[in-house]
Amino acid sequence: MKRHTSEGPRNNMQRCFYPRFYLHFNLPAHRLMMAALLGVLFAAGAQCAAMAQTPGTHDAAEARDAIGDAAASTPVVPRRARGDTANNPHAVAPADTANNPHAAPTADTSNNPHAEATADTAIPVPPETTSVTRHAIHVGGHKIDYTATAGNLLLRNTVGQPEASVFYVAYTADTKSTATRPVTFLFNGGPGAGTVFLMMGSIGPKRALTSSPAITGPAPYVVTDNPESLIDKTDLVFIDAVGTGYSKIVGHGTAKRFWGVDEDLNAFERFIERYLTDNQRWNSPKYLLGESYGTARAAMLAYRLSEDNIALNGVILLSSVLNSAGQAPGYDLQYEHYLPTYAAIAWYHDKIVPKPPSLPALLDEVRAYATGPYAHALAAGDALPDAERDAVAARVAHYTGLDESYVKQSRLRIWPSRFRKQLLRDESRNVGRYDARFEGIDYDDIADHTDYDPSVTSVASTFDAALHQYLAQDLHFTTPERYRVFNDEALRQWNWKHREWWGEELAEPYAGGDLAEAMRQNPQLRVLSLNGYFDLATPFFSTEYDLSHMGLDPSLRANVQLKYYQTGHMVYLDDGALGVLKADLARFFDTGAH
Repeated sequence: MKRHTSEGPRNNMQRCFYPRFYLHFNLPAHRLMMAALLGVLFAAGAQCAAMAQTPGTHDAAEARDAIGDAAASTPVVPRRARGDTANNPHAVAPADTANNPHAAPTADTSNNPHAEATADTAIPVPPETTSVTRHAIHVGGHKIDYTATAGNLLLRNTVGQPEASVFYVAYTADTKSTATRPVTFLFNGGPGAGTVFLMMGSIGPKRALTSSPAITGPAPYVVTDNPESLIDKTDLVFIDAVGTGYSKIVGHGTAKRFWGVDEDLNAFERFIERYLTDNQRWNSPKYLLGESYGTARAAMLAYRLSEDNIALNGVILLSSVLNSAGQAPGYDLQYEHYLPTYAAIAWYHDKIVPKPPSLPALLDEVRAYATGPYAHALAAGDALPDAERDAVAARVAHYTGLDESYVKQSRLRIWPSRFRKQLLRDESRNVGRYDARFEGIDYDDIADHTDYDPSVTSVASTFDAALHQYLAQDLHFTTPERYRVFNDEALRQWNWKHREWWGEELAEPYAGGDLAEAMRQNPQLRVLSLNGYFDLATPFFSTEYDLSHMGLDPSLRANVQLKYYQTGHMVYLDDGALGVLKADLARFFDTGAH
């Protein structure tokens, strides 16, 4: 998941200017003088632009790195990478400066190696350390003894120099068959989001309780044994991506080496190889579980690992991002994909009158309408007849709970950010992006967008505080460093380019394509897709579309399963939903064991 951030400092480019001269010379000497003057001006302008591109750096080598990071950014930020404005293909997110080579980063540079070190000064390299503790838990009526390990592994470059320290928390059941017991690697997404939500909220042995979908109050919070933990089926390794949580760039490492699609895949591949080697787990069944952008990472990593002779048994996708393209202005597929999610949310908030008794039945109806009359109307574009536009607007208004006039004014295309604000406007409330059951209070009822996302602010503090308490008191792991729940700098510098399995480099990753090739090469690779009906960040209908368009052979299609929950992006927040989620996961692992 990824939060919406505030706007950074002023652009350094504002300090520079290119003087304008409207001169006309007829004499050759004057032309020579003009050429010389323009040469000086352009040289000064180039120097000024370089200054703007490399704020916080004082070395030529570092400047080249910073310019390279900016140049590596793609022209379109995927919808799930930002907050509200990420869902508006025409809007520019105030805090997103990754595509502006002249923009300065925010003042927070605690994980920005360009601010911390020069080419001649290495960032201090911590030793590899682990804190190992032993515990017991009752799951499914059985007592399970397990070992918890909190620590870090160093990633080294091709000449053996440390360049990153990766933090992880691993849980291993104390059994005689550890070497062949399943092991699952879990991670969050963002990019730039720590794995604390999965660590402290989902299927680990410990879990922090929230009031979801009501707003969770401030501390003290309750951290308790998790009876829905998956430790009875698989060992668990929770990983923070470099630049998030306690994972960081060290030595002579640079952001350019880690903050990008393929760079990130390389880091996770190296970590998994290290973990398998250090813990003698090469012969264990291996699974990946990614959340949000972590699903794209898991899908692409499945192919990357297979190319390195590591065959996976399963990939679990929680709230998926499988194709980051298709969000540019002029394309309407995203609006079709969001319509069922809007209907689910309107149904939850009693905005569909009369309210259908069955949510799944309603969604089947809306799916058919979205891919039928609605898609036809959007495809007609400006040529859509007025009568048909009126009819479609009336039906969309019914499904979404919005006013028919508002739907018409929106040209039948409802942006998720506006839907969040509009649905409960008459109640002076907004709904959450990651879970639209959450309700927030904005300052300005007439505004176009929400002030914040209540589905993030309500739980982020809970899990952050719970993790600190749990690490110190239970796992005996302490550090003076700050845990980075979100790292906006990583997102700003993220290189979205990805080289697909067939060799082409795309401006934005098509993760589904890599996953499909991994399945073709490993026909026993199974995929489980977990989806929340009320998730406005990664709509379930979009996931269905992506999974059904991977070009799989008929013999492989049964390897893909989809499950649905009446929750949002973080399915595990609800106690009831977590129980169903655990049962679905347990069946997935049991099937793989036969």
